Amino acid sequence: MGYAASEPGTTAVAPALAIKILVAGGFGVGKTTMVGTISEIRPLHTEELLSDRGVGVDDTSGVEEKITTTVALDFGRITIREGLWLYLFGTPGQDRFWFMWDELALGALGAVVLADTRRLQDCFPAVDYFEQRGIPFVVGVNCFEGSRRYDPDKVRRALGLNPSIPIVLCDVRERASVKEVLTTLVTYAVEGP
Repeated sequence: MGYAASEPGTTAVAPALAIKILVAGGFGVGKTTMVGTISEIRPLHTEELLSDRGVGVDDTSGVEEKITTTVALDFGRITIREGLWLYLFGTPGQDRFWFMWDELALGALGAVVLADTRRLQDCFPAVDYFEQRGIPFVVGVNCFEGSRRYDPDKVRRALGLNPSIPIVLCDVRERASVKEVLTTLVTYAVEGP
């Protein structure tokens, strides 16, 4: 369908569209890194130093070297073309900040659930969240150095996922890898299973 300007001598302006995508998963899985790797703008991070107040509350097993945590969100932007942007919102990973998820999920096209096979159980709450709300999601298995690599079908079985949900092995430190995950999500969310 073509559009024309309503006034003679003016040109039509394509409507602007922003697509909202969430990046979710457990504590220390790479959400902040993913947003920072792909964002064309300096990403907004709401990171704070871990403090003594989190002892006994936050489970840092497997990520003992982590010294900061996202307390509200991460935000990044990617321009697809003039008038079309992807807005990325990284969710906080700890239980005590999950109240933010409902606000962040409003209007989202879909989500990336990042998973670490060394702590796969940490992504169960994110998977459950998006399944219960009917928000399309893909699982990005962040392949950390020194961790065992698993076939995506084994990860699917371990997470109890529907066969139609895409699983992508990735390295969130590499721009091309993040681009592949996001492309997979957008395609899945738009075209469906």
